[in-house]
Amino acid sequence: MVSANLEEMSTPVVLLLSSSLLLGQAVKPKDLREMAKQGSGAIPKLQEYLKDPALEMRLEAVKAIARIGTQHCVDPLLQATRDNDPEVQIHAVDGLVNFYLPGYLQTGIGATLKRAGSVIKARFTDVNDQVIDPYIQVRADVVEAIGKLARGGASLESRANAARAAGILRAQGALPDLLEALRSKDSAVLYESLVALQKIHDPAAAVKIRYLLRDLDEKVQLAAIETTGLLQNKEALSDLVDVLNRPRSTAKVRRAALTAIAMIPDESSRALYTKYLTEKDERMRAAAAEGFARLKSPADRSMLAKAFEEEGKPSPRISLAFALAAGGKTEIAEFSPLQLLVNTLNSKVRQGEAFAFLVELARDPGIRAKLYTGMASGTRDEKIQLALVMARSGDQTSVAEVERLTRDGDAEVAKEALRALRNLKARL
Repeated sequence: MVSANLEEMSTPVVLLLSSSLLLGQAVKPKDLREMAKQGSGAIPKLQEYLKDPALEMRLEAVKAIARIGTQHCVDPLLQATRDNDPEVQIHAVDGLVNFYLPGYLQTGIGATLKRAGSVIKARFTDVNDQVIDPYIQVRADVVEAIGKLARGGASLESRANAARAAGILRAQGALPDLLEALRSKDSAVLYESLVALQKIHDPAAAVKIRYLLRDLDEKVQLAAIETTGLLQNKEALSDLVDVLNRPRSTAKVRRAALTAIAMIPDESSRALYTKYLTEKDERMRAAAAEGFARLKSPADRSMLAKAFEEEGKPSPRISLAFALAAGGKTEIAEFSPLQLLVNTLNSKVRQGEAFAFLVELARDPGIRAKLYTGMASGTRDEKIQLALVMARSGDQTSVAEVERLTRDGDAEVAKEALRALRNLKARL
């Protein structure tokens, strides 16, 4: 096996392996690292070591293949997902994600693994916002392999890692596996599966997570509440109100509950929004304003305008601007609510809030047309973020506007506009 095709190897590797064979020595993991330096040409040889009885050889082989990162790595990595060792499974999954999201190997769970005997530990961070662009198509067999591991990997760490990967790859086909993973009692598996459901964004999945709204692990409970809101499960509205009103709910849980309620437009929630619009907690005021925004009632405009003028904190003020724009105050002018949202795209701290609100507002053709002005004459950040808004909410009329930015004199704007254009066309 080792001696096959030696003439294809680079001279140092040939000498290294030839010397080992002549001396009767076994090939070592470091030899595989050297072999990997050949790039894709080494993959067939490395793939043979995925069947090696020695775990250290299989581990080094899967890591080497993942690092090469070309399309020729996908099939060997799929093979490695079927290994019975959880660490091999994790590195295989990270390698598959890295193929679709280059650079993931440096930030993925595999980079944090520690092994003590047969036990492995991984560090799962709360930062889980990575996702591939919508125009990227993931092979069905990759989705299937990752889904199987989320459902029944060799360890809880392997299952949680696969669930995270399913979300990053927007793996719609893995939904049944993720819902099965939610039967786990492990918090990491539950949390990663819930976040994956958010990224895949299939509303049909929301009905399956109601029981987690009262989970004893606050991290899991918060993720379940957020997922319920994002997927707009109206059937769970009463559960969210109950969570909001429970005396034992923490401030974090109450904020998340009201924010989720605000994502599910319903006139029955109006009294809650009115109550919390003057709450001492600024996050609760912001959530209440978002609720009014989604009710879209012009009758609320004077009340919201008064709150907007009196509000001194940036987050609820941005939410009130969203509410006013959604309720019909859509002019682009100095100090106008819509202009405030566009201006906030220049703030690294608040950019994400403004972006999310503009994505919703831009679904309205009239508002979308007004935002084209900001795309044409705004700052670098305004142009980039508005192009990405159109990728999410634009229609056929948006194509020419985004396409114009691909020729912008600022190279960064042009690059991000091209990405936005590809995503817009893929969605349309």
